[in-house]
Amino acid sequence: MSGLFETYETSYCDVSTNVASSLGNLGQVPLEQRGVKARQLERQLKEAEQTLQRLDMEARSAPAPESSELVKKVKGYRKDWQKLMGDVRRVIQQAASAEDRAELGLADEYYQTSAGQRERLLTSTEQLNKTSEKIHEGRRQLLETEEVGAGIVADLHRQRQSLEESRRRVDDELGVSVLSDLQRQRESIMHSRETLSHVDANVGKARQVLAVMSRRITQNKFIMYGIIALLVGAIGLLIWAKLT
Repeated sequence: MSGLFETYETSYCDVSTNVASSLGNLGQVPLEQRGVKARQLERQLKEAEQTLQRLDMEARSAPAPESSELVKKVKGYRKDWQKLMGDVRRVIQQAASAEDRAELGLADEYYQTSAGQRERLLTSTEQLNKTSEKIHEGRRQLLETEEVGAGIVADLHRQRQSLEESRRRVDDELGVSVLSDLQRQRESIMHSRETLSHVDANVGKARQVLAVMSRRITQNKFIMYGIIALLVGAIGLLIWAKLT
């Protein structure tokens, strides 16, 4: 709801409340002043009609979700305005008739007659009915406001549930993903460990083979040195034998 709509709404409500209160008090105004007061109220209502037109323009230019609600509210205000204007004009007519009778010197006598008393009774009944209608209208608007509020609360509750469900779903998906990643990492670590174990075993075997080969090389060296020594000794004996 725009701030301009609220401004126009407050202005109209102030005028309509003031006019309704003044209408209820017109019965206490002297007869010669009643018509003047009623015409003042009529001028106020005509100004209020311009405010209603601005309200209607603001309501129709509002965004789609709230435009229909605002237009409906303006229609209620216009219906209230029509009732108030009808009441004011009726009072103006009654005051004009009473002024005419007063000019003829029949004012006091008229209200002593059954017709005058019936007019007073009808006026009082009419005011009572209007007051009851205003009370019913206010109660209806209150119920509509409560229904709108309940709808908003229900929407917020559904949105909250949807958010909580989405959060749980995300948490579950993340949990499953994390567990899956951990499982894959564990399997990779186990596989690496097994590979390292095989490598260690192969390294151990290679060390053993190298140790055996080293011992054999050492033995071969000693054997070769012995053979060389025997050959040298044999050659030496041969030389000594020839010389002798």
